[in-house]
Amino acid sequence: MLKSILLISLVLTSLSQYLWNPPDVISKGPELIIKPLNELPTSLFWGNINGKNYLTVSRNQHIPEYCGACWAFATASTLSDRFKILRNAQWPDINISPQVLLSCDMIDRGCFGGRPLNAYEYIFNNGITDETCLAYQARGRTNGLDCEKLGPCYTCDYNGNCYTPDNYLLYNVTGYQRIVGVEQMVNALQSGPIACGLDSTPDFHAYKGGIFNDTTNSMRLTHFVSLVGYGVENGVDYWIGKNSWGTYWGEGGFFKIVKGRNNLGVENECSYPTPDPNIRRVHNKNSKSYEEIVPLSKSLFLESEKQSQQKFEPLKHKTCRVPQSNYHGKERITSPRAQDTITTVPISWDWRNISNINYLSWTRNQHIPQYCGSCWAHGPTSSLADRINIMTNNSFPQLSLSPQVVINCNGGGSCDGGDSFAVYEFGHKHGIPDDTCQQYIAKNPLVTECSDIQICMDCVPPSPMPGQKSNCSAVKNPKLWYVGDYGHIAGANSMKAEIYKNGPISCGISVTSDFEAYTGGIFSQVTLFPQINHEVSVVGWGVNNGVEYWIGRNSWGTAWGINGFFYIRMYRDNLAIETDCDWGIPDLDRSR
Repeated sequence: MLKSILLISLVLTSLSQYLWNPPDVISKGPELIIKPLNELPTSLFWGNINGKNYLTVSRNQHIPEYCGACWAFATASTLSDRFKILRNAQWPDINISPQVLLSCDMIDRGCFGGRPLNAYEYIFNNGITDETCLAYQARGRTNGLDCEKLGPCYTCDYNGNCYTPDNYLLYNVTGYQRIVGVEQMVNALQSGPIACGLDSTPDFHAYKGGIFNDTTNSMRLTHFVSLVGYGVENGVDYWIGKNSWGTYWGEGGFFKIVKGRNNLGVENECSYPTPDPNIRRVHNKNSKSYEEIVPLSKSLFLESEKQSQQKFEPLKHKTCRVPQSNYHGKERITSPRAQDTITTVPISWDWRNISNINYLSWTRNQHIPQYCGSCWAHGPTSSLADRINIMTNNSFPQLSLSPQVVINCNGGGSCDGGDSFAVYEFGHKHGIPDDTCQQYIAKNPLVTECSDIQICMDCVPPSPMPGQKSNCSAVKNPKLWYVGDYGHIAGANSMKAEIYKNGPISCGISVTSDFEAYTGGIFSQVTLFPQINHEVSVVGWGVNNGVEYWIGRNSWGTAWGINGFFYIRMYRDNLAIETDCDWGIPDLDRSR
């Protein structure tokens, strides 16, 4: 273990000269307004501002392979968090893609180093998409994954064809600032997290908790993190940092480090972006491309109604969910069902916005980096993560559960399809870790053995070149999230009771070519013999002009539908969405 730590430190140190040459671009946009420190709060944490969490989900740059992508993750994290702050944590979270920077930023060196200031400059000039457009693959332009192979946004069909969606969103910054020293850092933190460099010494790699205090005076800036706040404990001032090494490192992926002493050089070089309040929606259809500006203050919902007519076009998405009748799993019920205890529900209910709080975990695209028929794994894991957020009152940290682990362990199926109910059984028997243990790679394992490394892994330097593989090993005793009770459900009234009491549920649906082409409004389609072939999550319901509808979450990325979501008619003409649903209750006591 010590040998690996020293190797990591040596490799990262070798990058320091490149990383920390004075940047060509220092700042752009309005300068930071400086207030005296005695006029600012003595403590601040963006994970808890008056009870609300403004931080986006944690990441791990070291899986599925090692990649020196700290600079891209610090950039994406600070911008994602600042978008969340700008939007007062409303749905949806915007999770900026670090892969765009690794592949398309031509100034920095992909998996071999870079700096946030250059990355902000790239975003300023080009815009950037989210994680569901370009998923992290731990490769960059300098080791086999350049921008020309990816484009700004893509998704794939079951024939192996990958293509640019008809429309997708580009996010931008209006400026960025370089800051140095405690006074500037504290002032900048009042508006959101900042990206800072530090020396990732062996002791820092071995950090497990508390306030880190380096005594070697080492300040070779070899690593980037995001600082998300500051505080004081027993008379010791400290910074609060968000790392990109997974939740099994440090304090759930976060750390504290002494403030005011330039510990590890953390106060030498920082920067932050100013998110652009306008989004660009790129339309790319029939060989024509144009953009429209969408103010961020405007709802991202598409309110127009749409009544679809049946079409007979080939589906782009192969069956990925078998009907429940093909699986004979038994329910586990130890407490009264929701439909037996809930007799009245509201006219509308939406877990994206309950008393101005969004309880939903991040949105995914099951079809990148390549096609994978894993809807059966995505629906349940997103519903369970949402329910954990609900049970913890959406407190810090935000959670996402790993569908890749369920695939690796054959917890219901593979990329060739499966059954959602088995995921809840798997969660009860084995537990499911978060995404920082296993990045979703949209692939079946070579051998499905549910080994330790298939559940949680970490990889060490160097970043592999094309044709090479990383040196990876299992992480022992990772945190697992378990399921208690789980069961089947069908029918509108029972579904409403379960969703209202406990949170989102996962449901089978009979996908048609019209549904694949959905862009907004209340979907409705007459199908004579619907066959369940896909899995989604149902997160609430509503009514518009007397028409009741379900609010669904898909796993085809934010370029599809309404930022990855859809409305579909209730009671009839709804692709059988009310006939074959499942649910599970997270067991937080067992998961601690």
